[in-house]
Amino acid sequence: MREFRIVDKLQKIDEDIKSNELKYHSKRVLVSKEFTFDAAHHLHNYEGKCKNLHGHTYRAILGISGYTDERGLVIDFSDIKEIWKQKIEIDLDHRYLNETLPSMNTTAENIVVWIYEKLSEALLQVQEANDLRVEFVRLYETPTSYAEVRWEWMNLE
Repeated sequence: MREFRIVDKLQKIDEDIKSNELKYHSKRVLVSKEFTFDAAHHLHNYEGKCKNLHGHTYRAILGISGYTDERGLVIDFSDIKEIWKQKIEIDLDHRYLNETLPSMNTTAENIVVWIYEKLSEALLQVQEANDLRVEFVRLYETPTSYAEVRWEWMNLE
């Protein structure tokens, strides 16, 4: 069993590690962040209980890939959170989705593509030299049911 110890000395930039050592590699890396939101909707042209107004606690998982910058970061997790809060969640959380989203049947399959498009659009505005792209968005409508879209599917010719 390893014993607990306190670090003797905190590493200092440009003393113990050089700025040019912060970036360890030049590979594409995926980072992911998860969010939840509560919303109401109903489905059109559908026979089943989902034709009635009802709500879900949705869970969205966003996967973004890119190349690390000089610090070794693809994108800061707080930047992903800011994009989610300002560009996406505002139209989803505690909303009636049939009213706040573009004209569509508010299926998980349609909503996940809308989230993907909004995230992709937002990344273009913060894009640096990291070649950021949305690799996937997974949207859980219930704890066991989800719809997913992936970069390769959205970029078929």
